[in-house]
Amino acid sequence: MVTEQRDLARARARQEVGRLIAAGVRGTAVTWVDNAGLTRVKAVPTDRLEQVVSRGVGMSPVFDVFLVDDSITDSRHVGGPDGDLRLFPDLSRLTPLAAQPGWAWAPADRYDQRGAPHPVCQRWFAHRMTERARRRGLEVRVGFETEWVVMPADGPAPGGTGGPAPGTADTGPAYGMARLVAHSDYLAALLDALHAQHVPVLQLHPEYAPGQFEISAAPAGPVEAADTAVLVRETVRGVSARHRLAAVFGPVVEPGQLGNGGHLHLSLRQQDRNLCRGGDGPFGMTATCEAFLAGVLRELPALLAVGAPSPASYLRLVPSRWAGAYRCWGLENREAALRFICGPADDPDAANAEVKCFDAAANPYLAVGAVIAAGLAGIDAGLRLPPPVAGDPARADEPPPRLPESLEESVRHFEESAVLREALGEPLWESVAAVRRAECALFAGATPQEIAAATRRRY
Repeated sequence: MVTEQRDLARARARQEVGRLIAAGVRGTAVTWVDNAGLTRVKAVPTDRLEQVVSRGVGMSPVFDVFLVDDSITDSRHVGGPDGDLRLFPDLSRLTPLAAQPGWAWAPADRYDQRGAPHPVCQRWFAHRMTERARRRGLEVRVGFETEWVVMPADGPAPGGTGGPAPGTADTGPAYGMARLVAHSDYLAALLDALHAQHVPVLQLHPEYAPGQFEISAAPAGPVEAADTAVLVRETVRGVSARHRLAAVFGPVVEPGQLGNGGHLHLSLRQQDRNLCRGGDGPFGMTATCEAFLAGVLRELPALLAVGAPSPASYLRLVPSRWAGAYRCWGLENREAALRFICGPADDPDAANAEVKCFDAAANPYLAVGAVIAAGLAGIDAGLRLPPPVAGDPARADEPPPRLPESLEESVRHFEESAVLREALGEPLWESVAAVRRAECALFAGATPQEIAAATRRRY
């Protein structure tokens, strides 16, 4: 069967090579996202693509314990200079890059030298959790919001510490038309590039912080949505570079300002029915949807180690800034960590939930997989949601519990979560924990300004 699949892949690759060469594509960027949330790459010439889909591209497993500053830790299963893996590009996502003429992109699945899936492959984890839901008759639909700050291309270098506040490329008002007008050519080029790459965009608008924008991609299956999140970010980066700008995705650009979120929207479907609508549960959700969301809410302190994985994340995750700093849920409540959205009454497919406490440092494959695992555990346990919270939780007479206020705290919850440990499997779970602990140590004693400066342009 493996031989047959590889023969089919080679045949498809031959077709793709012809298409890419005709389009002037000379190389393909084959990417994966590591546990620190950074997109890593191996690039191959177009005329080698057929060989690559058959044999893969070599890479070291040690990247699974790289930190945000490219230093290296280790774990019981991963670490050191030994070993090799094979990257196999997914040709179903092979995309010529509109903002980088001469280049294409494809996400990779990772295998060991014997052809078995690498147990620390984050994309395989997302596949496994998607399949776990499918076996229960559930289809999970996911959409990511991507936020970034536009800065001059010659702004502060990645990895710098201290220094003055970074200048943004625009200081127009939050959500202001003035900001869109000032960058209309840049944003139009971004929309053109995403359209050329067949990425459906729901909306694009200026955000709250100075120079900040947000783009929302249409919902898709979990792995496809995570792939698209990677493609959107690299497209923003590419278009920005061609306009002599830098796109900054770090959780915070400047301490004290609103940071870059990586909000995850999700809905559950069964037999083509949206389970977020049409039930007897809160605001019309079905019992299955309620139990799933209750599972997510229960695991949120541990999920933050996946979705808010940087010490910089906790400079963003503060009350009264729409970041979702409290462990609660609410109807259309942008201060709740879990926001339920009914959508228009005449559009049953629009109902969904939003995990607001995640940010732009998260690996999207880990994020979707971990959220699915938490939700399915909620279904297994027959959980129900607590009463919803209205208004700003920080101003309540009895506020709900705060989510972890530091990476150290969220890592403790992560290490105590039997749900996430089982779902991830020991090698992946331990490598994630090792990277988080090492980044806690890396930034121990650093000031908020130093943390922001060291991380703002790394993602």
